Amino acid sequence: MPEFRELLHGYRRFREEGYPKQRARYDKLVTEGQHPKLMIIGCSDSRVDPAQIFDVDPGEIFVVRNVAALVPPYEITAGQHGVSAAVEFAVQFLKVRQIVVMGHGMCGGCKAALTQDLQGNEAGAGGFVANWVHLLDEAREPVAAKFGTESREAEREMELAAVGVSIDNLRTFPFVRDAEERGDLKLRGTFFAISEGVLYLRNEETREFEAV
Repeated sequence: MPEFRELLHGYRRFREEGYPKQRARYDKLVTEGQHPKLMIIGCSDSRVDPAQIFDVDPGEIFVVRNVAALVPPYEITAGQHGVSAAVEFAVQFLKVRQIVVMGHGMCGGCKAALTQDLQGNEAGAGGFVANWVHLLDEAREPVAAKFGTESREAEREMELAAVGVSIDNLRTFPFVRDAEERGDLKLRGTFFAISEGVLYLRNEETREFEAV
């Protein structure tokens, strides 16, 4: 298919140009392993690639991406906890010093949570997404009460609120909370506005976002 052929073209450019420039770094990552000091939890949206936005080299960031950049609360029930496993690996084994939650503008997952237009669908037809964005139910209520559910202003408030939800949920993990209390780990909230190309940083005291 043409889409995959384009990927192969990109790979060949990487092999011819990118890889040779980074060869020494890749060799070091092979012999010494990865030691990133920063984890980024971002959205799967194709427009917001953390490595591109932050212009980092291979091995510098440990990344997990999912719909709406969400972190579920800590739980030990049976199931496949992909995000929780990534957080555990980053904090307990890689010993990252910072975790950055990066929300973004025009987020489809946050819009779904705000409008609730996917609720009730079966798994595979919207139900997986609906169940996932239920994580934002509590955040939705004050946003909808103040801004409604149909405006761009409401969507942006939901996107910003989602960052706070993920940060709060990170603190429900005992090993995250302990590391933060020891001063070994810093949690940060960010928001990338696609329409502006601007990154906003969350002030953890005021919970307001300020342009970097």
